[in-house]
Amino acid sequence: MQTMLDIIGRRWAGAVLLASTRGARRFGEYRRLVVGISDRLLSQRLKQLESLELIEREVIPTTPVQIVYRPTLGGEELIAALQPLLRWGTRHLSQDA
Repeated sequence: MQTMLDIIGRRWAGAVLLASTRGARRFGEYRRLVVGISDRLLSQRLKQLESLELIEREVIPTTPVQIVYRPTLGGEELIAALQPLLRWGTRHLSQDA
């Protein structure tokens, strides 16, 4: 439990993973869905989530090269497991918190 909370509790990690399950595929799409994250931190979180096998990265050899990210099965399962917690937060935590 603590390991999972440490992973998802890293600053912006949960938001980046959630964005991956809500249709973000390219870096700019993540930037639009994860409001307030810097490019540097977004890049860092994507690399970390990839190293944890929660997101996979595909390089498409075009000009210019395209990088596409998508959640792995493990990433999708983690977000599905966190859905009750997200719903609880929506119901019980104010938007100002």
